[in-house]
Amino acid sequence: MIVKTVSYFDGAVECIGHLSIPESPTPLPLVLVAHTWKGRSKFEDEKAQALNSLGYAALSIDIYGGGVNGQSPQENQALIEPFMADRQLFRQRLISAVEFGKGLEGVDASKIAMIGFCFGGLASIELARSGYDLAGCVSFHGLLNQSTETFNQVRSKLLVLHGDLDPMVSSEQILALQDEMTQSEADWQFISYGNTHHAFTNPEANDIEMGTVYNHHSDKRSWIAMTNFLKEVFDNVNQ
Repeated sequence: MIVKTVSYFDGAVECIGHLSIPESPTPLPLVLVAHTWKGRSKFEDEKAQALNSLGYAALSIDIYGGGVNGQSPQENQALIEPFMADRQLFRQRLISAVEFGKGLEGVDASKIAMIGFCFGGLASIELARSGYDLAGCVSFHGLLNQSTETFNQVRSKLLVLHGDLDPMVSSEQILALQDEMTQSEADWQFISYGNTHHAFTNPEANDIEMGTVYNHHSDKRSWIAMTNFLKEVFDNVNQ
């Protein structure tokens, strides 16, 4: 197993990621992990390790650059604002991570996917909106904010895993995303878990007033859904 901190660049911005690649006689599919609004942390790095157990190389990425972590909801909100406001900046930062991943030794560059959590879930959706061709993108309790940016033909298969009680996503946003993906003739799935709040995959989430609450059953079910999705999309590459 190769496990190390890596640096990659989006222009002049240095991003600090966490790379883990199981030993394999053949190149492995790579799954990138996009972080919550806090920034890349132990949570995402542990998800990368869980992906290793499925037989994939994994790279938890750094969208903000410099390995920055917010220390409060206010700081976290300030960190995401530039990317919410400028979707081209957002998309280019994500594409830079993918391009870096494609060049890694031991990675099958034809089999790349991204998963993301909360803000990182929106990152997965935004990467699909960019028109970049990945095997698949998965959003866990992602933000669904639309933008004025014109979306391109969606080439990546998309799986959105959502908590029905998520206060950060409106029913209008759900319908808008579904309409957007249908208009783009995307291959998309949307799964809504009942009695489930935002951040349902994070065992440390326990703030009912904010609407961020861990849900053991939805956590397990969503990971199984992702596992099946990734196997399907990687098996069907070039078909």
